[in-house]
Amino acid sequence: MPKLTGVDLFLFTVDPGWGADVVAAGATGVVVDWERRGKHRRQLGEGTQINGDTPADLSRMRAATDGRLLCRINGFGPWTRAEVDDAVARGADELFLPMVRTAEEVDRTLDLVAGRCGLGILVETQDGVACAAELARRPLSRVYVGLNDLRIDRGSDQLFTPLVDGTVDAVRAAVPGPFGVGGLTLPGAGAPVPAWLLAAELVRVGADFTFLRRSFTADMAGRDPFVEVPRLLDVLTGLATATAADVAERRAAFVAAVTGVPVAQPA
Repeated sequence: MPKLTGVDLFLFTVDPGWGADVVAAGATGVVVDWERRGKHRRQLGEGTQINGDTPADLSRMRAATDGRLLCRINGFGPWTRAEVDDAVARGADELFLPMVRTAEEVDRTLDLVAGRCGLGILVETQDGVACAAELARRPLSRVYVGLNDLRIDRGSDQLFTPLVDGTVDAVRAAVPGPFGVGGLTLPGAGAPVPAWLLAAELVRVGADFTFLRRSFTADMAGRDPFVEVPRLLDVLTGLATATAADVAERRAAFVAAVTGVPVAQPA
């Protein structure tokens, strides 16, 4: 299906049939998630999603779809060379390096990749935010702001604060290439912030891609991806044509939903 909007959708899954259908319905690709080193300790008690995807899952998803195939490896360490080589050999189009804190980590990973596939990074630490402009000067396939880990790294209790306090806007301004943040589900779902308001915020900041994760998969139970994925893309397209007044109104509604404090609109 041709791309209908400027926001690419990537589904986290290792289910070949489900992944193939969502991509055929209009999503851009699939993410297989190998990241788990230190993640249980880092996210203990946070209720986050920690996947157990395997190299065999990556091969299986490569065979299932011709969509863009991304593999999130573990944060940089002695294991990175083997993970990069394995993911490339199994057909990953891009790798995602999580928990980036320094440009050196990115440079060393780029050396290991050696142009065999794309490399994207996840900016999800305070250190990563602070050096975002330097990181963005590297030849990266995409940059994503990870709100969950950034919240934990900051010691915050509010997931969407970086979208309210200007953090995401600042990182976005520093990134010339594909940029992503957050994750979406069906427009009528989403809690505590309605998904359509989050979608409006992603369009406002100029996100080029986002993720479909466990809330999307749960909300899709019993639904047809060939109906719901185009509907989500249509919503994103409609949001991209909003007037300045509409953008301001939706921004105010998003901030109010996050903070619980109504934002006065100009007359």
